[in-house]
Amino acid sequence: MTSSPVTGTQPTGTQPTGTQPTGTPANTGEWRGVDLGSRTVSYDERDAILYALAVGASATELDLVFEKQFRVLPTFVLTLAQWAPDELGSRGAFDPTTALHGSQQLDVLAPLPPRGEVTMTASVGEVWDKGSAAVLEVVVRSDYFVATWSLFAPGAGGFGGDRGPGRPAAPQGAPTMTGRFETTPNQAALYRLTGDLHPIHIDPAATSRIGQPRPILHGLCALGAAVLDVARLIGAHPADLRSLDGRFATAIFPGDDAEFRVFGAGREVTFEMVHDGKPVIANGAAGFDESGRRQ
Repeated sequence: MTSSPVTGTQPTGTQPTGTQPTGTPANTGEWRGVDLGSRTVSYDERDAILYALAVGASATELDLVFEKQFRVLPTFVLTLAQWAPDELGSRGAFDPTTALHGSQQLDVLAPLPPRGEVTMTASVGEVWDKGSAAVLEVVVRSDYFVATWSLFAPGAGGFGGDRGPGRPAAPQGAPTMTGRFETTPNQAALYRLTGDLHPIHIDPAATSRIGQPRPILHGLCALGAAVLDVARLIGAHPADLRSLDGRFATAIFPGDDAEFRVFGAGREVTFEMVHDGKPVIANGAAGFDESGRRQ
C-alpha cells in the first residue's frame, strides 16, 4: 500500500467540505460532525494476500491467497481506512495511549478489485457521554464500503451529552454451531504489517503500561478471523460478506485458542468469540450474500 496509517500524519489528497474545527473543541461533544478529511490509498494483491494470511486464511483457500481467481476479503478495507481514527487522535480528541477500540461496523457496498485505489472520506459521527469516559464514532465512506469505529476514550466524558444506546442483550439458548479459533504466537506480529503498528501488539513494555502481561492480538485481527470461521461454519464464502458488527469485550493473546458460537441459520447470523469463559468479541453479527457457497 502506498499510504500507511501512521498516527499523527495528515491525510493526503483533497479535503472534503464540511464542518471543520476552529482550534481544539472546548469539550468532547463538540467533535460531533467534524470533518477528518480524505485519503486515496492504493494496494495490490500482495497487500490483500498478506492480510488474508494474517487473519488465518489457509494456503488451501486459493482464491484468498493466490493471484489467480483472487477475491479480496471485505474486511481488508479496515486496514486501508485505519488512518481515520488515527487522524482523530492526532487532532487531540482523545489520548491514543489510553483509548480503546470498542466496536466495529462494516457495510460492504461493492467488492474490491484485486488491485487498485480507494478514495475515502471520514468524519466524526456520534459522540456519547459515558460519565468518566466518552465514546466517539469515526465514520469512513467510499464507493466500496461504509465503516464505523467506536472509540472508548477514558477521561473524555462528563460534558453533559447523551449516554447513547445500551448494549444489546447476549444471545439466549444454545448456539446453532460452534468452532475453534486457534491463534498463532506470531499472529499479532504478522497482522501489524497490514498497517496497525501500535506498540501494544508487539512491545512488552508498552503492554505493561496498560496492565497486560504481554502483547495482545489486534481486535480487528480477531474480527477478520471471525468472518473466516463464521463463513466456514455456515457454508458461505467469506468474500461474500455484506455486513459485519462486533464489540471488543476482552483481550486475547497470540497463541490463545477461543471458541466461536454461532446463533441462527441462513446467511444472517449472530456470533460471539469466547476465551476462558469470557467474551472476546460480543454482540457479533454477520450477513453474507448467497453467491459463492462453499461445500
